[in-house]
Amino acid sequence: MSPRKYNLENRRAESEQTRARIVGAAQELLAGEDATPVFSIDELARHAGVARMTVYYQFGSKRGLLEAIFDSLAAGGLAEALPKAYGQNEPVRALTGLIRAFTRFWASERLAIRRLRALAVLDPEVEASLRERDERRREGLRVVLKRLAADSRIAAQNDLDEAVDILHMLTSFEVFDSLAAGRRSLEGVVGVVKRLAVHALDLAESEKA
Repeated sequence: MSPRKYNLENRRAESEQTRARIVGAAQELLAGEDATPVFSIDELARHAGVARMTVYYQFGSKRGLLEAIFDSLAAGGLAEALPKAYGQNEPVRALTGLIRAFTRFWASERLAIRRLRALAVLDPEVEASLRERDERRREGLRVVLKRLAADSRIAAQNDLDEAVDILHMLTSFEVFDSLAAGRRSLEGVVGVVKRLAVHALDLAESEKA
């Protein structure tokens, strides 16, 4: 290996390590006991032990940093669970898989997600990033609901857009956070959300999912 290529690979590895350290520091700040109501680049840089400009060099902008944080949070299981849910041949099983995937994701990163959503009220960039992620969830739900409509499992009186809105609301973090506030288990939350979805969408369950 030439010295130039070796140095290039070393710099790339160091850059990836720095990037991972910054994202890890961000998650620690969001989930820590001393979380502040403002998530700033300066605060993050201090916590990660890097210069402020290093954060911008790695992510380009605060929005780029937020996207990396969301990707890191989702990598904990959601990224693997969603394809399995979409891969279900029976639409109601796919719907249940999506409900379970998001319930487990919300639970695994509950405090960090709650704080990010609180920050969104004050920070337009956080709000924009969360809105984009929510829209991705909406489009994924639409895919499954289209399969249900094609399978004649959604009653004719239910407009598809309205059905998407209902399911988008039922699979939201806010609904999960409310249902999980007591002693209800994760599977208990999944069961409640599924029953609400089946009732609201007037689904005829031919199979237990």
